[in-house]
Amino acid sequence: MGTAIIYTPRYLDHRTGGRHPERPRRLTAIINGILESRLIETGCIRLIEPRPASMEDLESIHKAEHINRVRSICSAGGGLLDEETEVSAESFDVAIMAAGGAIEAVERVISGEFSNAFALIRPPGHHAGPDYSEGFCIFNNVAIAARYLQRKHGLERILILDIDTHHGNGTQDIFYDTSSVLYMSIHEDPREFPGTGFIWEVGAGEGRGYTVNIPLPYGSGDPAYWRAMKTVVLPIAEQYRPQFILVSAGFDGYYRDGIGNLALSAQIYPKIFGVIHDLAHKVCGGRLVAVLEGGYNTWLLRRAAAACIARMAGMAIKIMDRRPPINLAAQKGAEKMIEAVKRVQSRYWSI
Repeated sequence: MGTAIIYTPRYLDHRTGGRHPERPRRLTAIINGILESRLIETGCIRLIEPRPASMEDLESIHKAEHINRVRSICSAGGGLLDEETEVSAESFDVAIMAAGGAIEAVERVISGEFSNAFALIRPPGHHAGPDYSEGFCIFNNVAIAARYLQRKHGLERILILDIDTHHGNGTQDIFYDTSSVLYMSIHEDPREFPGTGFIWEVGAGEGRGYTVNIPLPYGSGDPAYWRAMKTVVLPIAEQYRPQFILVSAGFDGYYRDGIGNLALSAQIYPKIFGVIHDLAHKVCGGRLVAVLEGGYNTWLLRRAAAACIARMAGMAIKIMDRRPPINLAAQKGAEKMIEAVKRVQSRYWSI
């Protein structure tokens, strides 16, 4: 059935001004990497044009006041939604197209047209909550896609795995009190930003035990990240047995990214996607959609996104890059943190 890439040049019309890191060239780098890799020529991958999300789709997650505020600021020519999230006159229309791209991706997969999909969209979304924007995010694309699967297709168990280097506070906020979405996030120490994502944040009420946070020290690197995936994420995900897997796919953990601090190599990204792809086939018939979040090093985006999409399609692209130096102190700290996460989560899961 192949892999769908959801993309439109309209995503380039969201302008953030100056030297803001979340800019159009992030996507042009990814598209150039896909074209250079000749993935589309294999016939296993197709580009799909999205449609905009409806107001019903947006309001399934966001309060009307938030939606109207974004529309108003964009209609006035743009400005700041918060201290980091800048919008232009086109940004509202682009943001609803981004949310629509995430919906398009899950619809194409759950209908059986494609095995999986990658939504190459911007602006990103996982920091946006019900009534706020934050961290370059306007509307929460992955949350809107998850709610669409619940509303339109009756799904009762959805896994959102957040691999962005920053905690997805908006996504956690939205699904904190439900067991119908298991939110799992591996991220850097969140004390500086966004101030959420600590190990004791495990959900509330019906959702207690359905939020899993794995905050790693700065500089933890590949070994710690891989251990977190293998010893925490995979065992819990297999027990939950989701009907669909959504990935908040951030690439800002790369050691040469200007914003992230996890010190990951370029080579680990297709490896991560490989285990997620295998997990999807093990628990939910391969139903997997990745939604682009952060990642600001265009060299890495050009190579890693194509390699991850290739892995989703059952192919392999080798990335040649120097690996970052090993930080032994950070690795020891990460080992202790992972063990602490396991102690907390053992109240809810067999790990």
